[in-house]
Amino acid sequence: MIMTLLFLLASLSVAATSTDPPMSKAELISALLESNRNTAPFVIYDGSEEGVDLIAEWKIVDAEWQTIFAKAGKKKIFKIKMKLNDKKKQFRTKDEEYTVDWRNGVLSTSKSKSKFKGKKMAIGKGKAKKVIFTETTEDDVIYEYAYNTEELRNHIKAVVAESGWKYKEVIFKKL
Repeated sequence: MIMTLLFLLASLSVAATSTDPPMSKAELISALLESNRNTAPFVIYDGSEEGVDLIAEWKIVDAEWQTIFAKAGKKKIFKIKMKLNDKKKQFRTKDEEYTVDWRNGVLSTSKSKSKFKGKKMAIGKGKAKKVIFTETTEDDVIYEYAYNTEELRNHIKAVVAESGWKYKEVIFKKL
């Protein structure tokens, strides 16, 4: 129990690894948007319509990807909302989880479905990762996805680590 709590606390805040001066807010946003790949099952986009700087989510609503998600029988979709505090050079994230239904391979959602906010972590005991999709990039790098939030979060963390900003996951507070 104590080890689990220590792991959770340690994972909430990640210091920057870059020794260069921190990127500007605009440069970091640009770097994250440029990290999108057509072959990846997720997308990072402008979140201003939802009151945040950026949003990352699985491409579950994209017709090209719906077949893969439907075959996998995914019942939850995740969004990671991001806000950047330029003054503190702090990159803050908050997870949102939505329950979805598939009817004849078509995604069906409604506002009455359950919703979770905070940090979502799925840990399986003694189970191997079930690979649902394998991506091969233009550089022949291979990524395997089981569609858990850590895969999406790790992509974001890698970009932020090079930016000189501090990554912070918000659980109870406002983003």
